[in-house]
Amino acid sequence: MAISNNIPGPVESGTDVASARGVVNSLRDLTVQAVSELYVKYQDDLRAVRDQQRTFLRQRGKSMKAQLDDYEAEITYLLLREYRPETVVEIGTFYGWSTMWILSALRDNGVGHLYSFDIVDHVVSNVPADLSAHRWTFTKGDVRETLGDIPGSADYLFIDADHGARFGRWYVENVFPMVRPGTPTSVHDVFHGRRPKPISEGSVLMKWLVAQNKSFFTPSAAKAPEVIEHLSKVKKELRLDTPVRESRHNPMVFFTLG
Repeated sequence: MAISNNIPGPVESGTDVASARGVVNSLRDLTVQAVSELYVKYQDDLRAVRDQQRTFLRQRGKSMKAQLDDYEAEITYLLLREYRPETVVEIGTFYGWSTMWILSALRDNGVGHLYSFDIVDHVVSNVPADLSAHRWTFTKGDVRETLGDIPGSADYLFIDADHGARFGRWYVENVFPMVRPGTPTSVHDVFHGRRPKPISEGSVLMKWLVAQNKSFFTPSAAKAPEVIEHLSKVKKELRLDTPVRESRHNPMVFFTLG
């Protein structure tokens, strides 16, 4: 499939359009073009995972409360496929929807281990054993009390936990410094609107990104509707447009630490 060149540039970046080959080097230059090319590159595997997740969601019903929308989940999967991280840290699992997408990427890569942290353990009964076997470690408890269990070797960081400003300040001050520079990072529940909610994790994170002069990418329909518009066309051309879950609520941001 040929991707049209008539596409918007990077969100909050100012850099030129990059190819998927550049994604592996840094999320600083992540653009809608690069993401589009990842959709093309991994379309067959992504299609299989989408079918897997759709079936699982239908079977579990209300016992699986999916948090990520399709764009957030798919982009997370695609970036993990491209980066091929050996150690992934997930702070916040809830019912395990993001956990399953991450583990699916590690399975399809044939390499990598996921370390998940949450104060509740709903995820344990939801994640299939064949998906978690030999590639997943779950730690129950307040991550602020189990900080020492977070591997310093993490090469992908995923955060979707407490969304208050206090927790945002905690991980900016405690988790970010312990993760090595250049680590791709994604944080959920930032852009529920054009701007983060006041006194929220999102507002803390955005202030930190500005202070660090860091760019970010977001598929948020509220913040970056042009990104959603373009990716929806790509997905339609690839026949990946049938929803896995019905949601347009996608406030995640992607950026690089260090």
